[in-house]
Amino acid sequence: MEPEIKIRGYHTDLYQHVNNARYLEFLEEGRWQLLEDYINLEEFMNKGFRFFVVNINISYKSPVIVNDVIVIKSGLGKIGNKSVVFKQQLINKVSNVVCADADITFVIADLNGKPLRVTGELKEKFQKIPIFKG
Repeated sequence: MEPEIKIRGYHTDLYQHVNNARYLEFLEEGRWQLLEDYINLEEFMNKGFRFFVVNINISYKSPVIVNDVIVIKSGLGKIGNKSVVFKQQLINKVSNVVCADADITFVIADLNGKPLRVTGELKEKFQKIPIFKG
């Protein structure tokens, strides 16, 4: 499912467009939806797995203003040895213009915060997530 967010006044700054920090919140909403769609998060957490974002690379492409509706597209970028990358886009629903592109890298850690290798069952879970097609 691709979440949609209608931009409200509280999302904007003095310049009447969405502040850069808000984009991170929108992207997080998209990641949570993606994870909920493909991974049983309760089971994942009960096994002692934790997600930690370690890098966010975002390119702001086009401003978003009040009353715009954005669609958050998310998918798998790549699976590394100890990290996973999600690719995401924020797209203006009416104009279909890409407002932002992002690569979010995260690790899976155990209860002590030690990063785990993404192999076996853990890798299989992430391979169920569709590859990002922007």
